[in-house]
Amino acid sequence: MPALLEEFCGSIFWNASLLDTPQPDLPPCFEQTVLVWIPLGFLWLLAPWQLLPLCKPRTKKSSLTKIYLTKQALTALLLLTAMAELAFTLAEDFGQPPHPAPASRNPAVQYSNPALYTASWFLVLLLHDTQRFHRRRDSGPLVLFWILSLLCSVFPLQTLIRKALPGPVPDLPRFSLFLISYGLQLLLLLTSAFSDVAPEAEGVAKKNPEVTASFLSTLTFGWYSRMVLRAYRKPLEMEDLWDLREDVKTQQVFSRFDRNMRAELRKARRALERSSPRAAPELRNGLGRPCSKDFLVLEEKRSRRKREEAEDGRGHGRDHPKAWLAKTLLRTFAGNLLKSVAFKLVHDLLVFASPQLLKLLISFVADGSAHAWQGYAYALLLLVTVLVQSLCLQQYFQLCFLLGLSVRTALMAAVYKKALSVCNATRKQHTQGETVNLMAADAQRFMDLTNFLHQLWSAPLQIALATLFLWWELGPSVLAGIGVMVLVIPINAVLVTKARGIQMKNMKNKDERMKIMNEILSGIKVNLKLFAWEPSFEQRVGEIRARELRSLLHFSYLQAMSIFVFSCAPFLVSVASFAVYVLVDENNVLDAQKAFTSISLFNVLRFPMAMLPMVISSLVQVSVSTERLERYLGSGDLDPSAIRHEPQDGCAVQFSEASFAWEQGAEPAIRGVSLDVAPGRLVAVVGAVGSGKSSLVSAMLGEMERLTGHVNVQGSVAYVPQQAWIQNATLRDNILFGSALDEARYRRVLEACALLPDLELLPGGDLTEIGEKGINLSGGQKQRVSLARAVYSQAEIYLLDDPLSAVDAHVGRLLFDGVLGPEGLLRDKTRILVTHSVSFLPRTDEIVVLVAGAVSEQGSYGTLLANGGTFAQLLSTYGSQEGSAPEGEATAWAAEELDEVPEASPEEVTSDIVTMTLRREASLQKRGFSRSLSTCSTKSLREAQQAGPERPSGRQPAKEVAGQRLIEKEAMEMGKVKFSLYLRYLRAIGWGFSVSVFIAYVAQYAAFMGYSLWLSDWTEDALWDRNQSYPAAQRDMRIGVFGALGLAQAAFLLAGALLAARGAVRASRTLHQELLSNILRVPMSFFDTTPTGRIVNRFAKDIFTVDETIPMSFRSWLACFLGIISTLLMICLATPYFAVVVIPLAGAYFFLLHFYVATSRQLRRLDSITRSPIYSHFSETVSGLSVIRAYGHQERFLQHNHGAVDTNQKSVYSWIVSNRWLAVRLEFIGNLVVFFAALLAVMTRDSLGSGIVGLSISSALNVTQTLNWLVRMTSELETNIVAVERVQEYVEVQNEAPWVTEQRPPPGWPSRGEIQITDYQARYRPGLDLVLHGLTCAIASTEKVGVVGRTGAGKSSLTSCLFRLLEAAGGKIVIDGVDIATIGLHDLRRSLTIIPQDPVLFSGPLRMNLDPFGQYSDEELWKALELAHLQAYVLDLPERLCYPVSEGGENLSVGQRQLLCLARALLRKSKILILDEATAAVDLETDTLIQTTIRHEFANCTVLTIAHRLHTILDSDRVLVLHAGHMVELGSPEQLLQQQGLFSAMAKDAGIASAQTTVL
Repeated sequence: MPALLEEFCGSIFWNASLLDTPQPDLPPCFEQTVLVWIPLGFLWLLAPWQLLPLCKPRTKKSSLTKIYLTKQALTALLLLTAMAELAFTLAEDFGQPPHPAPASRNPAVQYSNPALYTASWFLVLLLHDTQRFHRRRDSGPLVLFWILSLLCSVFPLQTLIRKALPGPVPDLPRFSLFLISYGLQLLLLLTSAFSDVAPEAEGVAKKNPEVTASFLSTLTFGWYSRMVLRAYRKPLEMEDLWDLREDVKTQQVFSRFDRNMRAELRKARRALERSSPRAAPELRNGLGRPCSKDFLVLEEKRSRRKREEAEDGRGHGRDHPKAWLAKTLLRTFAGNLLKSVAFKLVHDLLVFASPQLLKLLISFVADGSAHAWQGYAYALLLLVTVLVQSLCLQQYFQLCFLLGLSVRTALMAAVYKKALSVCNATRKQHTQGETVNLMAADAQRFMDLTNFLHQLWSAPLQIALATLFLWWELGPSVLAGIGVMVLVIPINAVLVTKARGIQMKNMKNKDERMKIMNEILSGIKVNLKLFAWEPSFEQRVGEIRARELRSLLHFSYLQAMSIFVFSCAPFLVSVASFAVYVLVDENNVLDAQKAFTSISLFNVLRFPMAMLPMVISSLVQVSVSTERLERYLGSGDLDPSAIRHEPQDGCAVQFSEASFAWEQGAEPAIRGVSLDVAPGRLVAVVGAVGSGKSSLVSAMLGEMERLTGHVNVQGSVAYVPQQAWIQNATLRDNILFGSALDEARYRRVLEACALLPDLELLPGGDLTEIGEKGINLSGGQKQRVSLARAVYSQAEIYLLDDPLSAVDAHVGRLLFDGVLGPEGLLRDKTRILVTHSVSFLPRTDEIVVLVAGAVSEQGSYGTLLANGGTFAQLLSTYGSQEGSAPEGEATAWAAEELDEVPEASPEEVTSDIVTMTLRREASLQKRGFSRSLSTCSTKSLREAQQAGPERPSGRQPAKEVAGQRLIEKEAMEMGKVKFSLYLRYLRAIGWGFSVSVFIAYVAQYAAFMGYSLWLSDWTEDALWDRNQSYPAAQRDMRIGVFGALGLAQAAFLLAGALLAARGAVRASRTLHQELLSNILRVPMSFFDTTPTGRIVNRFAKDIFTVDETIPMSFRSWLACFLGIISTLLMICLATPYFAVVVIPLAGAYFFLLHFYVATSRQLRRLDSITRSPIYSHFSETVSGLSVIRAYGHQERFLQHNHGAVDTNQKSVYSWIVSNRWLAVRLEFIGNLVVFFAALLAVMTRDSLGSGIVGLSISSALNVTQTLNWLVRMTSELETNIVAVERVQEYVEVQNEAPWVTEQRPPPGWPSRGEIQITDYQARYRPGLDLVLHGLTCAIASTEKVGVVGRTGAGKSSLTSCLFRLLEAAGGKIVIDGVDIATIGLHDLRRSLTIIPQDPVLFSGPLRMNLDPFGQYSDEELWKALELAHLQAYVLDLPERLCYPVSEGGENLSVGQRQLLCLARALLRKSKILILDEATAAVDLETDTLIQTTIRHEFANCTVLTIAHRLHTILDSDRVLVLHAGHMVELGSPEQLLQQQGLFSAMAKDAGIASAQTTVL
C-alpha cells in the first residue's frame, strides 16, 4: 500500500525520522493523501442524509438571505480555486510544447486532489441550497467538515510556510491557491457561526431563537446568551421567557406517550387476564359522585378492610396491569435515548484518553532527551481531548434533562387525563391529595432519575475500562482493588434494601400529612377557627411529622453510610492495589507514571462508583412511584357504553329496566327503573332522603356502574349539580364555560337567572374574579351562576339536581318562572328537575316519585293526587305547611341531599357567606339606604337591567376596579437571595451542628491533601539507587501513612455527613413547625384570597425541598468548594507560576457565576409560582368532574392543563438550558486550567520532579468537573433556599389576635348569656368599606333571637364578628360584662357554640370529631350522642366511638353529620348558641329532631338563629332584621309582621301571614 501511494504521489509516503528532530515535519505524500481524504471522506459519507429533503417535491424553500448568499459566493470562489489548480496542472503538463516526458510530468495526486475538491465544492453548494428546506439553515456535518478540513490543512500549511521562509517560494501558484483556499474555508467556518434566519422565520426566531440557531451556537448554547444578559439587567418574568420548541410542548409529548401507553396497557391487561383468568372484578368502592351514601355505612367495614389490604400491598397485588410504564417510556423516548447514548459513549472513551496523555507528559518530564515539541503537542492534545469531552458531556446532559422534562410532562398530563375519566373505585382509593402527589412527587422522581439513567450502563463500562487500564499499569496487583470493589456491592445492596423500606413508609407518612393538611385548609373556618380546634390538629400533624422526620433521619443515616462506603472505595482500592504491587515483588517500586496514571484512573473510577448507588437509590424510589402510577393509570375508567345515544322518535331520555350501583357487586342505588321522557317536557323527580333522586341524575350522566338494562339519552346535556361547582375565573367565564360570547343571549340568561342585581354589587361586574370554590359568592349566587351556565349552553336536555334549594323563596319563584317553568327560557327543552318544593309541582308536565331507588309512581300532578298513593299521602302530611310557606324547603324531601354530594366544598360555610360576597374583596359601591326595601323584587330586577346596561355587556373596564381581582398574583421575591435566609437556615440547623459539619469537612480535605502529597513524595522513591535494595521499613511506612490518611479522610467525611443529617432534620422540624403554627394563626381573609393550592405547595414541594434537597445541596456545595481550594493549592505548590494564571481564570469564573446565578435563581422562582396553578386547576377539575363530563368539556380542560404545564415547562426548560450554557463556559475555563498546568509543567520541566508534575496535572484534570459542580451547587443552593424564603413568607404573614391573653375571662363565663352590641362596625380588611354599620342592640339572657335579611345584608358578618373572625372597626360587643375584644380568641370561641350550615367532619375516629382535645369522659360523649339521637346508630357500629370517619365524613349521611355537630354543641353546653342555617340542608325528620333538642337542651341558653327561611325563626322572642349592614328592624315576629317594613315584605314573599305559621 505505501508503495502504491508513493507512486501516486511521486514521493515518500512515510518517514519516521522526520519527527525525531527538534523541528518535526510530515512527508508531503502523507499530507497530500491522508490529510486530504479524511475530511473529504467525512463530507461524502454524511452528504446523502443531508440531501434527503430534495426527494420531497412538495417541500417549500425559504427565502434567500445575506448569509446564505455569502456562503454560496465563498463556496463558488473555492470551486474556482480548485478548478484553477486543475487547469494549472494541465497547463504545466499539456500546455505549450515541448511537452514534458511522461516520467517527469506532475504525479497523479496533482490531478486527483483538485478534481476531488471541485466535486466536493459542487456538493457543498448543493448542501447549502438544501438547508433552505429547514428552519435551521445551518448544516452540522458541514461545520464539522470545515473544522476537520482546517485542522488537517494546518500541517501542509506549516510545511509550505517553512519552505517559503528561507528564500523565494518554490511553487508560487499552488502556494497562493492553497492560502486562498485555506482563507476561504476559514471564512466559511466563521460565517457558519452566525444564525441564518430567513425572513419568514423571523417571527419564530423572536419567540424562540433556538429553532433557528446555528450549529456552533447550538453546540455551545450561545443562542441563550441574550436571555442571561436580560436576566442580569433585570429580574426575569414569565413574559421574558421564550416559547417552547414544538417537540417539547405537552400536546406533542403527551400524544406520543398516550398512543404508546394505550398499546402497552392493552398487552399488560391481556397478560393479567391470562395469569388470573378468574380474578375478582376490580375493587370499585367509588364515592365521589352525587349519590346517597347510606349503603356505604352498611358496608364500611368490608370496604375498609379492602382499603387496608390495598395500602399494605395485599389486596392489590394482582389486580392491576404491571410492567408497562417503563416499556411505554422506552418506546416514546427511544430517539432521545439513542442520541444520548452516542454522546455518552464518546465522552466515556475520551475520559480514558486523559490519563494516557498524563502518562506521556510525566514520561516527557522525566526524559531529559525528549524534544520540547512533544511536550507542547501532548499539552495541546490534552486540551483538544478535554474540549471535545466537555461538548459531548453537555450535549448528553441536555438530552437527559430534556428527557426528564418530557417524561414529567407526559406523566402529569396522563394523570390529569386519567382523572377526567377515572371510575369511582379508583377515585375512592386515591384521595385528591394522593393524586396531586402522583403529579408532584412521583413525576418529579422520574425526572430526577432520567438525568442519570445512562449511568446504569455507563458506570459498569467505565469501571471495566478503568480496571483494564489499571491492569496494564499495575498488573495482577489490581485484583486486590477489584476485590475491595466486589466487597462493596453487598454492603450497598443491604443499604438499598433498607432505604427502600424507609422510603415506602415515608411516602405513606407524607400522604397522610398532606391528606390532613388538605382537610385542615378545607375546614379552616367551619371547624377549626369557630370551634378553636387548631391546637388539636396542630398536634395531629405534629405526630405524623415526627414519624416522617424519624424515617427521614434513618434514611439520611443510611445515605451517609452509603457516601462513606463509596468514598472509601476508591482510596481503599488504591491502597490495596499499591500495597500489593510493592509487597509482591521487591523490584516493584511505585514511580510517578504508574502512581499518577493509576490515581487518574481511580479518579475516573470515583464518579461512576459514587453515581451508581445514587442511581440505584433513585431507581428504588422510582420503582415505588412506578407501582403507584401503574395502579392509578391502569385502573378502570367509567364505562362509556352505560349510556346509549341512539336516535328515537318521541323520546329524549329512556330508562329500560335499568339498575345502577356505585360499585360493581354493591346494592343497586337505582333498581329496575323504566322511564320515558318525551322531548320538551318538564319532569319533576321527588322522593325522601336517600330515595335515589341524585343517583338517577348521575345514572343519566353515565357516572354509575350499569348492572342491568340500559339508558338512552338523545341530544346534548346540561347539568346543574346540587352543590354548585364554580371555577376560579371571572363570573362571565363561569357562565360562558368555553362557549363564544353572544351578547343578546348572555343578557337574556343573566336576566332570567336573576343575576343583574348581583352584578351591581360586584366590583368588576361580570369580569370580577370568583375565588376558589366560589368563596366570594353566597350559596344562592353560586347556584344561579351554575344555572346560568346550563341555560347559556343551549343544550337539548337539562338535568337539574335541586337547583332551587339554595335560593330564597321569591328568587326561587323568579327562576322557575323565568327559566324552568312553562313560560321560561327553557320551555322548549327537555327538563328533568329534582326538587323538594311542592309549590312548583302543579306546573310540571310529569312527576316521578322515587322510593328506595325505584319508581313508585309516575304521572301528572292531578293524576298522582287522584291515585292517593305515596305522593298524595306525603302531600297531605306536609301540604298545609307548603301552602302557607311556599318556600317549600321544609317538606319531606327538604334535604338538599348533601349526603349525595361527595365532593362537598367545606369552605361553603354559611348559605349567607354571601356578604363575603363582594364586600370581602372590594370597595363596594355604596348603596343608598334610602333605596326601596324590595331591592330584589321583579321590579328592581328590571330597573337594574335598565340602570346598568354596561355592566354585563362584556366590555372590559378601562382598568381593574379595586376588588375586581380576588386572587392576587403569587408574590415572588426579586433579585439576589438575601444572606439572612442562609443564616435563617443555619440557625434552624443549630450553630453547634453547623460549625461541627464545617470542621469535619475541612479536616477531610486536609487529609485529602496530605494523602495526595504523600503519594507524590512516595513516587520519588523510584529514583532510589538500583544497586541498593529498597528498605522494607521505608516501604511499610509509606503504605501505613498512605492508608491512615485515606482512612482519616473517610472518617471525617462520615462524621460530617452524620452531623449534617441530624442538623438537617432539626431544621426541617423547626421550619415545618413554624409554618404550620403560623398558618393556623392567620386571619380568615388570608384563606379567602389565597388559593389552597398555593398553601398546599408550601407544605408539599417546599417542605420536600427543605427536607431532602437543601441538605444535599449544602453538603455538595461545601465539598465542591473545599475540593477546588485544595486542588488549586496543590497545583500552585507544584508550579508557583500557575498562581498568575489562576487570577484571570478566577475572574472569568466569578464573572460567569454572577451572570448565571441571577438567571437561575429567578427561573427557579418562576418554576415555583407557575407550578401552583397546575395543582390548583387539578384540584378544581377533580371537584367538578361530573359537571365537566356532563357538558363533554374534558378535551377543553385537558388543553387548559396542557397550557398550565407548558407555562411551567417554559421556566424549567429555560433553567435546564441556562445550566448547559454555564457548564460549557465553565468547563472551558476548567480545560484552560488543565492546559496551563500541562503547559507550565512542559515549560519548567527542568526544575520539576515527575511526581509533582503528576500531582499537578492529575489534580487539574479533576478540577474541571468540580468547578462546574461548584457553580451548579451555588445556583442549586440559591434556588432551593428559595423554598426557605417561600416558607418564611407564610411564617411572617400577620396573625390574628392571640389565642390566649393575660386577661382571661372569669371561670364559667359566660354564665348568663347576655349580649350587648354597641355601635358596632366591621370591615373585611383595612381600606375596604364597612360591612356592618353601627349596630346597637341588647340581647337578654336566655332570649331566642332570629337574624334575617336578604342576600348581602350582613347576617354571616355578624356571626363572624361574634367569633372575632372579623375584628371591630368601631364599637364593641360585650358578653356578660366582658368586652370580647379584650380576651384571647380561644377563650372567646370555646365559650360560644355554633352549629354551622355545612357539617364538616375530619378523617379520624368518631371520638376525635366530637372531642378533639379528649376533655370529656365516655359517659358524657354517650349522653351527648343520646340527646342528639345518634346513640342507637353508634352502638350498632362495630368500633363504636372509635369508628373511623372517612375524608369529609363521606361515610355518614348528611343528617348524621348534622346531628354530630349538634352532639358537639351539647358537649360544650355554653350559654350562647348560634345556629347558622343549621337545618337548611337536612330533611324534615332531622330538622324536627334538631329543633326539639335545641328547645329542650338549650332552653336556658341565649340562642341566635340566622335564617334565610323565615318559618324557622317565627317562634323566636325577637327578630333582628338587617339590610346592607344596617339594623333596620328589631322586635317580636308579630310586631314586625304588622309593620309595613322589610320583614313583612320578606314574609309576604315567603307566603307567611302570621307568626303562628311555624314548622313544628
